[in-house]
Amino acid sequence: MFKTAEEFVRLFQERAGLDADGIPGNDTLAKLDVVLPPRLHALADPAGFFAMVRKITGSLDQVQVSTLNRLLAGAAHWPMGWLAYGLATAWHEAKLRPIHEIGSDAYLSKYDTGSLAKALGNTPEADGDGIKYAGRGLSQLTGRTNYTNAGKFLGIDLLANPDKALEPDIAARILIWGMETGAFTSKKLSDYISDRGTPEGFKAARRIINGTDKQDLIAGYAERFRDALDAGGWA
Repeated sequence: MFKTAEEFVRLFQERAGLDADGIPGNDTLAKLDVVLPPRLHALADPAGFFAMVRKITGSLDQVQVSTLNRLLAGAAHWPMGWLAYGLATAWHEAKLRPIHEIGSDAYLSKYDTGSLAKALGNTPEADGDGIKYAGRGLSQLTGRTNYTNAGKFLGIDLLANPDKALEPDIAARILIWGMETGAFTSKKLSDYISDRGTPEGFKAARRIINGTDKQDLIAGYAERFRDALDAGGWA
């Protein structure tokens, strides 16, 4: 038995190869994050949550309800602010239904050449990468690089089968993975949002997906989805 918390911290630090000063500083806390399982959250009152969500979305069909449930389960380790913003993104980008990016072949071919193609990892020739790897899912996964990385994470070949990003479970997992790790744009949820989030953090977090496009609108959605999570007792 440890007589003090400091004794426990010192022993943990020794075993983790850290300076055993007994102070739980940033390095120690980072090691603890690796060792300890994340806390999982759940709704205490699902009916209360969905009632509040319908004030944002209107009536929900079965696909939208299923999408919400997948996101709630898959992001059970997220704090409320992260989840509120993730739900706001899925609502803004896809109305809670995995979709293909809207646009003609001529429009989507803008992703084939130039600086945009380079940023997305598409081959420089006008060979159809822009159309083949156009936006899909709940977060509008776009570009050869993002499809490659998402496929590696999921253990499936998304390059050969990009439409699998339209499957509800896969779409939800891609959104959670990309927003949590910064895989889409190098910006991630923890860069802007902690715990419950703030209006300023919700606004800045648009950079996780698409620069500052519609950032105020989506920040407003995030605040309302946070209200829904509050009503549902997300804890």
